[in-house]
Amino acid sequence: MSCGLCCDGSLIGFVDLGREELSKLSVLMDIEEFEMSGFFLLPCNNLGCDGCKIYSQRPKQCGKFECGLLKSIEKKELDFDSALEAIRVFKHKKIAIEKQFETLPFKLESPSFYFKVLELRNLLKKDSSDLSDTQMFVKLFADIDELNAQALKSFGISYF
Repeated sequence: MSCGLCCDGSLIGFVDLGREELSKLSVLMDIEEFEMSGFFLLPCNNLGCDGCKIYSQRPKQCGKFECGLLKSIEKKELDFDSALEAIRVFKHKKIAIEKQFETLPFKLESPSFYFKVLELRNLLKKDSSDLSDTQMFVKLFADIDELNAQALKSFGISYF
């Protein structure tokens, strides 16, 4: 639970909330209401150094989330040390990509890594210039694709 990649916006961008959760969770966090349900954006402000600060009261979607690494450990397909190494490698690659984000000729506005990846892809799709063909963007997209492949393999989640 202390990995935090599912809560810090690295792997997931938002959490859906059911109608019955809105009143209980609105006192614990900032939520957006939408029609008869709601959501909150990640990173979650209840993620602390020791994991989730509202674990016993966490949203249903958080409780239902099944981390691919944990499932692999439970099935004895992966040992604990290998899972920790996969987390370390993922975090290292993510940090390297975030450093590349800082060198972009524009600022990504999204609060989470997950949405920054999507924002970048959308910006470059809309941009009619040949920016996406420059060496910087070719490397950045290759790194993002590599991270996405690891996210899918290790955690069962894909950005695209």
